[in-house]
Amino acid sequence: MKFQKPTPAQDRQLAPSFAEATRFWVKLGFISFGGPTGQIAIMQTELVEKKKWISQSRFLHALNYCMLLPGPEAQQLAIYVGWLLHKTWGGIVAGAFFVIPSIFILWALSYIYAAFGNVPWVSAIFYGLKPAVMAIVAVAVVRIGRKALKNEIMWTLAALAFVAIFFFHIPFPVIILTAGVVGLIGGRLWKEKFDVVGGHSKTLDESVLSDTAESPEHTRPSWSRAMRITAIWLALWIAPVLAVGFCKGWGSTLFQEGLFFSKAAVVTFGGAYAVLPYVAQQALFHYGWLKPGQMMDGLGLAETTPGPLIMVLQFVGFVGAWQHPEGLPPLVAGTVGALITTWVTFTPCFLWIFLGGPYIEQLRGNVKLTTALSAITASVVGVVVNLAVWFALNTLFPGHATIDWFAIGLSAVALVGMLRWKWDVIPVVVGSGLCGLVLHLLGFK
Repeated sequence: MKFQKPTPAQDRQLAPSFAEATRFWVKLGFISFGGPTGQIAIMQTELVEKKKWISQSRFLHALNYCMLLPGPEAQQLAIYVGWLLHKTWGGIVAGAFFVIPSIFILWALSYIYAAFGNVPWVSAIFYGLKPAVMAIVAVAVVRIGRKALKNEIMWTLAALAFVAIFFFHIPFPVIILTAGVVGLIGGRLWKEKFDVVGGHSKTLDESVLSDTAESPEHTRPSWSRAMRITAIWLALWIAPVLAVGFCKGWGSTLFQEGLFFSKAAVVTFGGAYAVLPYVAQQALFHYGWLKPGQMMDGLGLAETTPGPLIMVLQFVGFVGAWQHPEGLPPLVAGTVGALITTWVTFTPCFLWIFLGGPYIEQLRGNVKLTTALSAITASVVGVVVNLAVWFALNTLFPGHATIDWFAIGLSAVALVGMLRWKWDVIPVVVGSGLCGLVLHLLGFK
């Protein structure tokens, strides 16, 4: 694609080629551990700080839009940035490779789980990964907090968001919507305190997509484009479900999975943790796909594989079809169940971004919007802290009775290494997994 002529501030930074961007998206798919917070932290580090493909404020602008959508916000953010850089195919490549590695990894783990039960050496690797994931989440809190919490108002909003979700269990969408309203009102009364996202940095911006650069031509909205995008992606979303219904029957497990997870895809506000109780209740008690305890086993597998945590739904689709093959070999039924579940879960994300992205780009720089987004960003920091605390409690204090000193030591080393010595995520994740395996081989775990 062709960008507008760069400004003097961009002379040293060239737009990435499609091939260069593709290599990054493939890499991201293999290292995107840590749930949405860890994945957003990785993109923050790589896209904003190292590669300078997008400026900080444009990154946060896109992130806040994705936070308001149903589905995995980290994958949607990747689609958004890929679309900005290389049009529709850029978004498709970014979003697809964000989940493709985890599809194969989780499929293999689901097969091992369903066919052989828990394998000790696999569990040992996952045990070593958990402290690293916790450290990645903590680094996300630090890095996003540094960018978003510019004054006492933003710190207060972050603290209130943490208290609301951690102690009172207020739903994530309610927190975000409330923060947006506070930002709109605060922007009118105290603009200099609330216009954090929209405020331009005084430092030289060398990003390809900088604050001052106009949005690329392909991001201009039009009704004809919106209707075309809607028709194409709705057809892609629904077609596999209808095909399964025709082949296996409208009452089959595979069709019911496709239909149920299609509905779930439009109500998954607030991330995986918000939707899991609903999915668990339906999968266990309404449809009878899973047995008690299997949902938590699937969550454990999904937490320690790359990709969005909502990938746990693929595990549900696999095990549900494996245990109800309805004339098919269990492996074939499980594989089809996993694929159709994953397809209907993630395909809508492309629709939300390609349809809404052009209109969101036109709102960039709107003062009322930026004050609302500043408040939302601060509240998101509080929500991220909640996830970090939840993860720390479950990693460092398993069973809430004993202290896991190995996890504490390993997470501390990973945290200091990433913050002080700028360790890359890949060696941290690989090294932590190997530490867990070594501990198992030595007989300590």
